[in-house]
Amino acid sequence: MTSRQPDAMDIEEIKALSYRYALGLDRFDLDLIVSVFTDNAVFDAEPFGLDVSKGITEIRALFTHNQEVMANGMHLFSNQIVEFQDADAAVGTSYLLQEGYAKTGELIRCLCLNEDRYRRTAEGWRIEHRTVQPLVPPQMDGY
Repeated sequence: MTSRQPDAMDIEEIKALSYRYALGLDRFDLDLIVSVFTDNAVFDAEPFGLDVSKGITEIRALFTHNQEVMANGMHLFSNQIVEFQDADAAVGTSYLLQEGYAKTGELIRCLCLNEDRYRRTAEGWRIEHRTVQPLVPPQMDGY
């Protein structure tokens, strides 16, 4: 990996991580979901009453559970802000509107703020740490 000064293409690559993540969730494509994370990433959904997932194996297990519980869903990301800390590290925020139905029929709805740390890897930018926080009380019955 060769470090270089970040540019507009880096911002677009970082934004695309959340878009690919959303597409993976909505298509129930586990490999696409986990492809956006570093191997040692942390996914923190503790504010939703879920465990903190550390490392790609735990993240995969979290989203395997998600696929077992959810019948469908749609994830919309917006208001993304990316700030570079150095050539290979950035932080950012984004809003997430998620809505879908559990297999048991309950509506699942979350309006969230994602707080991310990104790392440039040999494969490109990846999410190193994501904390998901509700902005309004989530509807999670059935999850």
